[in-house]
Amino acid sequence: MNRIQYNSPVILTFSIIAVVIHLVNTVVIPGFTISYFLVRPDMSLLNPLDYFRLVSHAFGHVSWRHLFGNLAYILLLGPILEEKYGSSAILLMMLFTAFFTGVINVLIFPTGLLGASGIVFMLIILASIVDIRRGSIPLTFVLVAGIFIGTEVLNAFRNDNISQTAHIVGGSLGAVFGFIFTTRLKQNRNPMDVFAK
Repeated sequence: MNRIQYNSPVILTFSIIAVVIHLVNTVVIPGFTISYFLVRPDMSLLNPLDYFRLVSHAFGHVSWRHLFGNLAYILLLGPILEEKYGSSAILLMMLFTAFFTGVINVLIFPTGLLGASGIVFMLIILASIVDIRRGSIPLTFVLVAGIFIGTEVLNAFRNDNISQTAHIVGGSLGAVFGFIFTTRLKQNRNPMDVFAK
């Protein structure tokens, strides 16, 4: 008999935690997401919880629609990329993307930030670079970057409570990660060696 396989531990664990958090927020403790998973523009350097929120915001979502919209992309692209780059590399990319988008939001914007859309855009751009060859840039990367990041730049001028900056930062990090980690793989090296001395 075939068994269900937990094939993508980082992506599946992230998705389950995000669903549980939103379930707790909507059924058990209203305001749970706002309390622990919202990057606040008035971050206090003396509050340890504010440092936690710089990463935890990726787990918090405004609504089920917001959550499932992000999870659709994460569950579609994440397992493929986790298999290619490895669980450790994907986890590190996701954590860094969440942290960096949180820091940018605190430094530049007077609004809060929550959701995994920065990670979604990082995965979208990262997926478009999987077939990179030395000395060339995949046309798929050029098209995807142009469509997704270009659209977000244009949408940045709209007042719609969506953080296009998180999308742009996430997509840009996806491009950086893609070129660095894919080059390591092409050289038959562990992608995580990029952090070794």
